[in-house]
Amino acid sequence: MTIQARPNMAGGANPDVAGVRPAARLRGRPGLPGDKSISHRALLLAALADGTSAIHGAGDGADVRTTAHLVERLGATVERGRSDGRRIDYRVASPGIAGLHEADGILDCGNSGTTTRLVAGILAGLPGYHVLDGDDSLRRRPLARIIEPLREMGADVHARRSNSLLPMTLVGHTPLRAIEHRTAVPSAQVKSAILLAGLRADGLTIVRESVATRDHTERMLRARGVAVHRAGLEGGAVAISVEGGQALRAVGETVPADPSAAAFWLVAGAIHPDAELTLADVGLNPTRRAIVDLLRRMGAVIEERAAAVADPEMGEPLADLVVRSSELRAIDVSPVEVAQAIDEIPILCLAATQARGTSTIRGAGELRAKESDRIAGILAGLLALGADISVDGDDISIHGPTALIGAPTDSRSDHRLAMTFAIAGLIASGATTISDPGCASISYPGFFAVLEGVRA
Repeated sequence: MTIQARPNMAGGANPDVAGVRPAARLRGRPGLPGDKSISHRALLLAALADGTSAIHGAGDGADVRTTAHLVERLGATVERGRSDGRRIDYRVASPGIAGLHEADGILDCGNSGTTTRLVAGILAGLPGYHVLDGDDSLRRRPLARIIEPLREMGADVHARRSNSLLPMTLVGHTPLRAIEHRTAVPSAQVKSAILLAGLRADGLTIVRESVATRDHTERMLRARGVAVHRAGLEGGAVAISVEGGQALRAVGETVPADPSAAAFWLVAGAIHPDAELTLADVGLNPTRRAIVDLLRRMGAVIEERAAAVADPEMGEPLADLVVRSSELRAIDVSPVEVAQAIDEIPILCLAATQARGTSTIRGAGELRAKESDRIAGILAGLLALGADISVDGDDISIHGPTALIGAPTDSRSDHRLAMTFAIAGLIASGATTISDPGCASISYPGFFAVLEGVRA
């Protein structure tokens, strides 16, 4: 792997293109970051708890650092501890939910949609005038799905472009009104924002989902002494409820390795003709393991070994995963499965290019509202590499197996696209280049160094 540098406007070096060549074989134990979804929530819930919380092994990517900075701005003390470049320990001392305060100035959410939505839920019940903003990419991501319920709960919320885009202002109130909200599109971020606001509401707040989304917020609230109830409904729908006025206690916890980051190596091992990779202590929460089950359905050889050490209080199951070279077959991925594996769909599309037959991924429209339009990005990138891929509305069709050919690819400054095209470069003939490889640090700092390390 090489990184090419071009001069930037200031006259220095800007490593804005990564070059990846095919690997003869893949071996080793790729180092993974801490789970990004859990890391965000651990920091935010530590801010709401009265006392000192210890967070071990959090992700050390740019998005999680953004959340840590905002927690400080709202009145908690955040100490960064030991870091290996991908994972870090935090100590958060907070006066609790009633002791947080309005920040002085704009709260910059950087590139993080999770930070924006979950912090908005907290700010809705925090008296004061709050302003949230972010980078150009985040400013293009719609927020109407959290703005509407937060307004219904009593927060005064305004945003630009028909009240759906950053920058956004919130005037928080307490107590908020408890509501019963049915999410239009299954989203763990929207659900979490409403539940966090519900902690400051008068009464029972209920969120109804047509498909159960990742449940880290519920598990982590329960571990902090908050009663959260979940009821199964007809057709796989669920209702999650929380009573307002409950206090959170400070806890210590260990963050598992990120399954979304592990997905890149699971696909790399499955599609490479000479590979064996071991991924340690991966979080396999039932609402996050869809990528493992989808790859197995494609024929991927993935061995799952229960980890010796888990965090029973947090209730997050862990396992070591071993992936080996595999013969893949095409599958049909339903809209429900897309919702369960939304962050892993780009790398799943790469796996489909090496599977026998035509794979279909249906109802993936949510990908258009991520850090980039991921449907357009994966279509352009895989076509450039020689894949047989087409898009019809929100459905993606991929015929394989196809021999990929190295080519320039555009990450669109989207971390998951950059890493997908880099993994493709391990099996493509010739050189594959990826624009803006540094964007991988949003969720996976050191990714390209790890990639180089698995070339046994």
